[in-house]
Amino acid sequence: MAEVDIAPNFGAELKDGFKNANAWVGGGIQWLDDIQAFYRERAVIEKDYSAKLAALAKKYFDKKLKKSSSLSVGDTPTVTPGSLESASMTTWTVQLSTLESRAAEHERFSQQLVTGLAEPLKNLAARYEDLRKQHEGYAAKLEKERDSSYGDLKKTKGKYDSVCQEVENKRKKIESSFDHGKTKAQGAYVQQQADMRNTKNTYLITINVTNKQKERYYYEYVPELLDALQALSEARTATLNNIWSAASTMETQTLDRSLQLMSHLSSEIPRNIPVLDSMMFVRHNALQHWQPPSDFVFEPSPVWLDDNSMASDPQSRTFLMNILSKSKSLLGALRKECEAKRREVDGAKRVRQAIREGKDKRDEVEVVRSLFVHSESLHEAERRRVTAEVEVETITAVMGDISVGMRAHKFENKTFKIPTNCDLCSDRIWGLSAKGLSCMDCGYTCHLKCELKVPADCPGELDKDARKAAKAQRQVEAQNMAATPARPEMATNGNGNGTSSHRDSLPSLQRSDTIGSMNTLSSGYAASAHRSVSGATVTSPVETKPAPISKGHRVMAPPPAAYKTAADDDDSSSNEQKGKMLYAYAANGVGEISVSEGIDFAVVEPDAPRKQGPAVAPRRGKRTVSTSGGPGAGAGVKYVEALYTYEPSGDGETGMTAGERLVLIKDDEGDGWCTVRGSKGEGVVPAGWVKAS
Repeated sequence: MAEVDIAPNFGAELKDGFKNANAWVGGGIQWLDDIQAFYRERAVIEKDYSAKLAALAKKYFDKKLKKSSSLSVGDTPTVTPGSLESASMTTWTVQLSTLESRAAEHERFSQQLVTGLAEPLKNLAARYEDLRKQHEGYAAKLEKERDSSYGDLKKTKGKYDSVCQEVENKRKKIESSFDHGKTKAQGAYVQQQADMRNTKNTYLITINVTNKQKERYYYEYVPELLDALQALSEARTATLNNIWSAASTMETQTLDRSLQLMSHLSSEIPRNIPVLDSMMFVRHNALQHWQPPSDFVFEPSPVWLDDNSMASDPQSRTFLMNILSKSKSLLGALRKECEAKRREVDGAKRVRQAIREGKDKRDEVEVVRSLFVHSESLHEAERRRVTAEVEVETITAVMGDISVGMRAHKFENKTFKIPTNCDLCSDRIWGLSAKGLSCMDCGYTCHLKCELKVPADCPGELDKDARKAAKAQRQVEAQNMAATPARPEMATNGNGNGTSSHRDSLPSLQRSDTIGSMNTLSSGYAASAHRSVSGATVTSPVETKPAPISKGHRVMAPPPAAYKTAADDDDSSSNEQKGKMLYAYAANGVGEISVSEGIDFAVVEPDAPRKQGPAVAPRRGKRTVSTSGGPGAGAGVKYVEALYTYEPSGDGETGMTAGERLVLIKDDEGDGWCTVRGSKGEGVVPAGWVKAS
């Protein structure tokens, strides 16, 4: 038996040469059809003995001559083989030469050729071809994944460019805005900058992920696939050797006169070691000057000059901290999954090796099929693990492990059935299609899109009262943030120069509420608008402090028919909300007071988001009195009385008539709404529009 000096490895030697190797392996499998046809034709020819047998040998000598080069070194070798042939071709030549020396054959051997050789070859060719197509499909999948990664990177780059362009547009809009619109334009500009930085960070992460996946594609995925093709080809050669050995045995038993010739053929076949064909193919197809594609790098936007450093402002740190936390939490499970799947792959390889060594009688084709399935499953898990690892490495390399000490919220998906506001951006989350997230410990609610922007400052598990208080406090902060966007320390102008933003020099602006600026949602609540209640107009400065959360009851008057801005005569420099009564109001419940028209007041307790606006405190001179009141609660069925007529304006709401007695189904949980059942059906109504009955 010939000794193999060098064991070739397709993955290490052929690099990115899958198509060439696949064509070579496919040719070898298709060649089984030629051999099958050979035995079938020989079975017929055997009946005609020596004349037909000689003609058949000549025919296949000719076919071998045409295919010898292709089957030995492929269709496009990098080195011309000359007259050299592969080990399989040499063995085949010996077999055809033996056939020329034979002159007779009988019927029994003819039948054995069909049942013992041709049919098994047909089945083997079909099974090996199926395996080869699986390898080919997997190669196409890998290439598609690679191109998809490239495409995702391109899309991310495009999104980053688009966001940068939008920042520039927002900046220009500030310059072109009138005084009453500059605050809104400034807020949009700052928010767009935050989105730009987040998009930039996502772009940087995507670059690293794409580079890592590209590296694994060219140094792991494709080489492993090439090794699998090599193993498949060698398995096909080994199986073919078994068929040839069986044919040799048949002929030996049938033809005593050809015993000497057939013995010689039998001694030649084992010399066809499967790895010899692979060795010859590698030596004539090795790529000499192959270079891997270069890594992707950060490309600044054409309209926003920037570098490849990650944004590290507080909002960006929060965003990155959440990404880091999620990726780190996934890594452990992914590593365990990869280890488990790697053990499955190793086990299948050991079974296959035992089959090759004759220690296991299982079907090698089925074992190879199982090995391929396990390998593909491992590949999927490895891709997910690598992505998580690169995300963690990318963030920690710049920021360090910023997830240490974070108190992450335990968010769960939730569909809100009653109007609820996001605790981060203060926008509405409501409706069957408005899905959001809710912290199982503290009740923090937010949009799905806001999850990664939420600071990891969960206070832990809270009771019902503490949740209400925290909810109200977060809403006040969110409203103030929406009304008064924080200015960045340094902004980048449209030319990409790192200079102080133009907005830094703009004066502080105030604005009054008007009917046109009210939110058009069913609740009538606008996070950033100044609100009017009980015929009073409330104005607030741009920068306000969160108002304290009152524990008292509240009863709200219906929205006024007109609005106007009230001057703050007493404390013009204070940050508290002030206003003037446009109409007189007579108290009609516990906790209410009567107020005359024209009296100044200050807001001592901002109301939770609802249609009628905040609770107010009438004030005459320096004396301030809080207004409070609300529905009580008792055992059994609870009833409330409608203070005002209300018409529903959104899904889930119901109507009521002033003075109507309704059944209280669910009390106010801090969002400004309660559930009742009355003459117009069951639904939610503003909690401040009813009182205990």
